[in-house]
Amino acid sequence: MPAGTIDRQTLGNVVQLACRAPSLHNCQPWRLIAEDGQLRLFLQPHRAPGAADHSGREVVISCGALLDHLRVAAAAAGWDADVARFPNPNDLDHLATIDFRRSELVTDATRARADAILARRSDRLPFATPAGWPVLEPLLLDAVDPALATLHVLPDSARPQVIESSRLTEVVRRYDSAYNAELHWWTAPFEVADGLPYDALAAASERDRVEIARSFPLSGPEGRRPEVPEDHSVIAVLSTSGNDRRASLGCGEALSSVLLEATLAGLATCPVSHITEIQAGRDILRALTGGSEDPQLLIRFGTVPALEDPPPATPRRPLADVLTFR
Repeated sequence: MPAGTIDRQTLGNVVQLACRAPSLHNCQPWRLIAEDGQLRLFLQPHRAPGAADHSGREVVISCGALLDHLRVAAAAAGWDADVARFPNPNDLDHLATIDFRRSELVTDATRARADAILARRSDRLPFATPAGWPVLEPLLLDAVDPALATLHVLPDSARPQVIESSRLTEVVRRYDSAYNAELHWWTAPFEVADGLPYDALAAASERDRVEIARSFPLSGPEGRRPEVPEDHSVIAVLSTSGNDRRASLGCGEALSSVLLEATLAGLATCPVSHITEIQAGRDILRALTGGSEDPQLLIRFGTVPALEDPPPATPRRPLADVLTFR
């Protein structure tokens, strides 16, 4: 191994932490190949939930979230990650190649950001109003690289329209047998290596308190978070200036950045993507954001009771299934 090359153990640890990135239905549609200290990131199309994600946009967003998590994890381990996106024009499933350089300094802030990867959860229960939002909002907006995406925080007056677009999406898909079969496939009442276990889902009574959410066929345990009788989350839309694969990858990187910033600030979060899976929902959100950009997904921000246990971590595929050393 050449001097200054990231070692196998460290790289494995970095990838394992990066794999905590959120993905559509927790499908984890990524594959990484390590060789001579370099890492190549590939999309695994066969893992894509095709009925929900016809264009493959959301699984590329998922891989973008992993890519940003990877940079954060590497920085905490003492390595800077240099990313080349889509290095092979003849293979667009080869999303990125990452080279590593030793960093001169690892700060407490860098380590805290990596710790936020483990603390972050997609929380599908109702949220209280985010405490200190006027201070936190600029921090979240600044966390998004404008070259990658734009975060639009919606006013409370837009909430009824977002709720209606969420309901519209559910109505459109009520009799979509392929979509509903797919939801059953990716949700399960038992522990697996991917998908969404039932304790990560909202119970039937909790769904009524969260009006902007995907409806899953299974229900989680009842009686959680009674202190929050109604969802008062802040809703934001993450949009991009294009809708191609490069834009989707950048959107995922921006998603990771803002979720980790929110976690550091003590906020609960939940990405919401079902509305943007149909054109009518995207059109409504585009009108609400007042621009020509393409809405990619929503994020709910809020606070939860201080003494409440965090939601359980969703399962992840074994490292050997996602990382190959050559």
